Amino acid sequence: MLTLALEKKYSILKTMERQNFVTIEDLSREKILYLLEMAGEFERHPNRELLKGKVVATLFFEPSTRTQLSFQTAANRLGARVIGFSDAKTSSTTKGETLKDTILMVSNYADVIVMRHFIEGAAQYASEVAPIPIVNAGDGAHMHPSQCLLDLYSIYKTQGTLDNLNIYLVGDLKYGRTVHSLITAMRHFHPTFHFVAPKELAMPQEYKLYCKQHDIRFVEHTAFDEEVIADADILYMTRVQKERFSDLMEYEKVKNVYILNRAMLTKVKDNMKILHPLPRVNEIAYDVDDDPHAYYIQQAQNGLYAREAIFSYCLGLTLEDIKNDKTIIE
Repeated sequence: MLTLALEKKYSILKTMERQNFVTIEDLSREKILYLLEMAGEFERHPNRELLKGKVVATLFFEPSTRTQLSFQTAANRLGARVIGFSDAKTSSTTKGETLKDTILMVSNYADVIVMRHFIEGAAQYASEVAPIPIVNAGDGAHMHPSQCLLDLYSIYKTQGTLDNLNIYLVGDLKYGRTVHSLITAMRHFHPTFHFVAPKELAMPQEYKLYCKQHDIRFVEHTAFDEEVIADADILYMTRVQKERFSDLMEYEKVKNVYILNRAMLTKVKDNMKILHPLPRVNEIAYDVDDDPHAYYIQQAQNGLYAREAIFSYCLGLTLEDIKNDKTIIE
């Protein structure tokens, strides 16, 4: 017999309909854990034909490697076909076509659209005009919900829980959409955040206010050394994003301000794992790569399973559908 909590979980989700995946803020604790359970099923059996006959459109108005390739791989491993572009210069936007018209046209050809855009709120706008589900693959410095889901999956896998963790966010907290998404998702799990950044790249006031409104504990640091990070469960490094700076002199001032090297790991907890959304530039030295605390390569691999879960969620498949799937390809 299902417990009350499980009954609530399955009553919410067992008959899912097609829906968007634009922001992690829309997801309840139950939905997040449900999606992580989906991701776990896909890690056990990633190759299936659940989406055979479906078409996925990937519209990347901004450069990407891991996000675009992992979404395309997730679609292919689930049996879908992929269309789209990786450079807006090859699309009709160069002729003046509006985002609305692009979305409406592509909706004629696909069952779901994955979109990365340089303008904050572009994915939300697309979801309001599109007749098919929209997946936000990053919108400006705003949100990156699919990265957030794979981050949550990585944290859960390495820590065995999402609850009551010390999470250190380091580097570009002003423009880093991955850390902004992580804050909103973790509101359900009672974390303590440590914001480690120079004043030029400090966490924006709106996210600190968000933490206060949701009783999320946080501490701010400008120092970055072995003493500061000694109590971390998760050390989340970020790249200083050159493309977000209008003044390159400002970028040069802060680009190498925090660099993690192996010598800084002498006092960390045994369970601590280092995450990074990648790509890295100089913020993690290569001597960290073979340290047992390093997890960023495995984290990127987890993106495949998380994005398979996202496609299933958006196209109305349930955890029960996935567990009962007979199309697994070994």
